[in-house]
Amino acid sequence: MITIYHNNSCSKSNAALKALTQCGEPFEIIEYLKDTPSLEELREIIAKLGCKPHDLIRVNEAVYLEKYKGQNLSDEEWLQAMHDNPILIQRPIIVNQDKAVIARSEDSIKAAL
Repeated sequence: MITIYHNNSCSKSNAALKALTQCGEPFEIIEYLKDTPSLEELREIIAKLGCKPHDLIRVNEAVYLEKYKGQNLSDEEWLQAMHDNPILIQRPIIVNQDKAVIARSEDSIKAAL
């Protein structure tokens, strides 16, 4: 099953959702601002992305600039920051079995499918 971690107010996320709808494959939508991923789910997503937790952080968000900019946090502390402040999580994320992408371009969306 394909899963998209989606934010309705994000144009990139809406474009990815539209592409998923057009592909015809069944998928699940998780509105991550309302249904925040657990720490374990975040660990799994990051492992599938093949990145470090900080790579998933939106560094232009106000909460990042106010609370975290310049901080040298551990991976676990960044995971907790994303869990506590889900607006920090890059979007959209498409997970398809054992792989995941930050689906901000057509190419990344295609790679997920």
